[in-house]
Amino acid sequence: MFKHSQLESVKAWIAHPAHAAMPLHARIQRAIRQLILDGALGPGKPLPASRALAASLGVSRDTIESAYAQLHAEGFIERRVGSGSFVAQMTEFLPGHRRSKRDALMRNQAPNLSKRGGAMFRSGGVREMLVPRPFAHGVPDTRSFPLPLWERLERQVLKETGTLALLHCDPQGTEPLRRAIADYVNLERGARATADRVLVLTSSQQAMTLCANMLLDPGERILIEDPAYYGARKAFDAAGLESVPIRVDSQGITIEPILSDPHPAKAIFLTPSHQFPTGATLALDRRLALIEWAARHQAWIIEDDYDSEFHYAGKPTACVQGLDPNDRTIYIGTFTKSLFPGLRIGYAVLPPQLVKPMTVARTLFDGHTASIAQLTLARFMEGGHFGAHVRAMRTIYAQRLDVLSGLVRKYLSDFVEPRVPVGGLQMPCVLTCDIPERLAVDAARRVGVELLGLSALHAAGDGKAGFLMGFAAYTPCELKVAVRKLANALQTVKASA
Repeated sequence: MFKHSQLESVKAWIAHPAHAAMPLHARIQRAIRQLILDGALGPGKPLPASRALAASLGVSRDTIESAYAQLHAEGFIERRVGSGSFVAQMTEFLPGHRRSKRDALMRNQAPNLSKRGGAMFRSGGVREMLVPRPFAHGVPDTRSFPLPLWERLERQVLKETGTLALLHCDPQGTEPLRRAIADYVNLERGARATADRVLVLTSSQQAMTLCANMLLDPGERILIEDPAYYGARKAFDAAGLESVPIRVDSQGITIEPILSDPHPAKAIFLTPSHQFPTGATLALDRRLALIEWAARHQAWIIEDDYDSEFHYAGKPTACVQGLDPNDRTIYIGTFTKSLFPGLRIGYAVLPPQLVKPMTVARTLFDGHTASIAQLTLARFMEGGHFGAHVRAMRTIYAQRLDVLSGLVRKYLSDFVEPRVPVGGLQMPCVLTCDIPERLAVDAARRVGVELLGLSALHAAGDGKAGFLMGFAAYTPCELKVAVRKLANALQTVKASA
């Protein structure tokens, strides 16, 4: 029979919530196997008779027999007719107490990562909230998405393609979606795209990682905006690049330090249509100057056009890629913000000479993007539904931005000054009181409000303290409740200072 401690160990393993999805016989089998691996049941030790163990655990004898049969099949126990079941002789295992101590020691050691792996781990990654709460930035309103329409289009795709949609896909992306993307960016963003220059990816983050690894070697310099999108900086840092921050003003990235640098960088990363996080639009003369700079030095411009669909004052400026006659610009877009995050489809419009190398490289990351989602999205765009959805959401988001800016002025005027943007899904606010940014962000989180501090986005460390407030995914009522919570939280911090 098992000792009392061994029996209790088996019971605890069976009852643990993490194992609830397993069949009962599998839980019992795993529990006994773990006792053997830990050395609690040594080689040659007898196991309880199936009838006795069944009675002790309150299960059927058949359940125990199934567990024993699996242990026997895996070589952990021996079954002798007329004698019972015994732990097998496994000389390759160290004695249990030595094994468990060794394993515990190894589990507590830092992993032996590569330099690039260490850089990726230290970056903390780019994590998004599974269920966003006000004022998480960059989150679209998924509750307004026409899901029944999407489901109908998906059923059409499956009916027409059958099992072909279940096979591997062209790593560059399905031709219908690449054609729809090219038509869209040409019409709406003034791009110079054709279907054969579009590479469909899972995200804009993947596009930036591809650029970092394919266009530059470790140690080489890439220019980035300051402040900058944290996901881009982390992608470049993880690739071992030297990110050189260039100050941003009201007209976008300043170009004097770039043009006067005697040792030009090999690439520059821009968010020219709606700079993250300031919201500035890169002036036309600066765009043209950077295009000429890239051509002269054979450098690359990486243009992230992450949320240009949502522009609330006039028409957005044409993208840099459409102005570049020299094919030195990589244009990156995503449907994560214009449709819904779970879609996981982004894209890059590439210079012709980069299409094959980038397509081959992406096969090393994830092979290809899911076929069914691509074909459904292509049909969604071809039918005019994408444009209609964007127009509807642009109106809703503009109203919510107006509501949020009014609420901030009403309830938070003692703490912050809003910087109302002309587009995008979030509004920057600059702290005007003596509350440190970190304390403000922490106080907000304690009351269920999510803020992104601005200071960490400034590489030079001289940016004004404040935070971003996302507004797109939240109704006016939700915005009001959250703003009042934030006001009370900041008031409490101020009173305790």
